[in-house]
Amino acid sequence: MKKPEPEVFGAHSRRTFLKSLGTVAVTAAASRAQSVAAELEKVNGEQTVGPGPVPVTLNVNGKPLKLQLEPRVTLLDALRNYSSLTGAKEGCDRAACGACTVLLDNLPIYACQKLAIEAQGHEITTVEGLAKNGRLTKVQEAFVAKDATMCGYCTPGFVMSLTALLQKNPQPSADEVRHACAGNLCRCGTQPRVLEAALQAAGVAAARTTHTEVMDYA
Repeated sequence: MKKPEPEVFGAHSRRTFLKSLGTVAVTAAASRAQSVAAELEKVNGEQTVGPGPVPVTLNVNGKPLKLQLEPRVTLLDALRNYSSLTGAKEGCDRAACGACTVLLDNLPIYACQKLAIEAQGHEITTVEGLAKNGRLTKVQEAFVAKDATMCGYCTPGFVMSLTALLQKNPQPSADEVRHACAGNLCRCGTQPRVLEAALQAAGVAAARTTHTEVMDYA
């Protein structure tokens, strides 16, 4: 069956007329957005960047990492997809699992929730930056000794959280270790061995924990 001819307004069909209205509306909205952004720059003294790639320099593991990134790119994406630093893992991408944990000025953060452009000017440490001259840290060695890895996907996040804890508190209690790892999820269920590893790294396992206390972690 032949389709009916579109209604015509002068030289244009109804479809092209509506499309032209949409184009005008989009153009007007974009112009208005630019005007608002310009006014905000005057008021707040802030520079609008994007939406295209802009120069971003990150200080990662003591070295500058110069990238071209869209402002919307997260720190996790910048590390994993724009450099060779894939130690931080992408799990939930919603700040729920802790697999992407890195240190920002020695504080553990979810890299999936931090824009790369916002991380400029800060000291960023990933799991790749912990070992020095090929020698593992005490936390990393303890994870190996206690077999606290299971599948290993969440391991870098736990290691970073515990590294931050021991930097601040060299001899934590079992409860303090649990609190420090509260934002890290192990789907394999190896939290008890993570706790054992943390206390061994701190040198307080024998004095401050029992088998029952360790198993109560989960």
